[in-house]
Amino acid sequence: MAYEMILSERRGAVLVLTLNRPERLNAAPPQLFDELRDAIADLDGARAVLVTGARRAFCSGADVAGGSFAAEDPAQATYEALTRNYNTTMAAFADLPVPVVSAVRGPAAGIGCSLALAADFCVASDTGYFLQAFVNIGLVPDGGASWMLPRLIGKARATEMMMLGEKVPAAKALDWGMIHKVVADDALDSEAFALAERLAAGPTVSYGLLKRGLAHALETDYAGAMLREAENQRAARRTSDSMEGGLSFIQKRKPTFTGA
Repeated sequence: MAYEMILSERRGAVLVLTLNRPERLNAAPPQLFDELRDAIADLDGARAVLVTGARRAFCSGADVAGGSFAAEDPAQATYEALTRNYNTTMAAFADLPVPVVSAVRGPAAGIGCSLALAADFCVASDTGYFLQAFVNIGLVPDGGASWMLPRLIGKARATEMMMLGEKVPAAKALDWGMIHKVVADDALDSEAFALAERLAAGPTVSYGLLKRGLAHALETDYAGAMLREAENQRAARRTSDSMEGGLSFIQKRKPTFTGA
């Protein structure tokens, strides 16, 4: 399907989504997030998703200049854009049963920062940086940042990032444990796609159960987490990939997973 603000392309078993407003550093009005949500609504057999930005930026944030500030009631317009467009898309990514990789070069700011860090793996180039700049214009973090950042990097660093509104370069983000990997800028596209392709060849059902198990464990106690693990292990054991994994181990060969 053709979109106005993103590119959607299947490359083998990987769905590649590119934020495509390079003239605005891929600033993301509500429509862009609606298009992302539509693009992942039916994976049509894709077993991993890669999210990236066109040219020299991942996403410079919501399109403030052309957005809610032009509305008759900016406060209400902002609330409606978040609850109807941005938050629903972030929730859709969280619910995806397949792995998600983000590839960040240049800015990942505001809602773009939230989108990048919502991926299961965030790979950044050495030009990449992460920014929660809301405080610089008298606003507060959104897109799930206040939930996500303390869990990724702890309360102190999350507070530093959100209250000071300063760039966190890719190397620092890696040191903080916020992202998966930093690579040279000219290697970003190939490295991120190779990771997505590797994940797409894995046990898809197991990945989906694992993702949901991690999310559940963040919100429950030890006993509850172990019970969910047992339930997920039962479900995973019923898959063809589990049988293939066991046979390949016994036969001392590399498994061939089908995602079933």
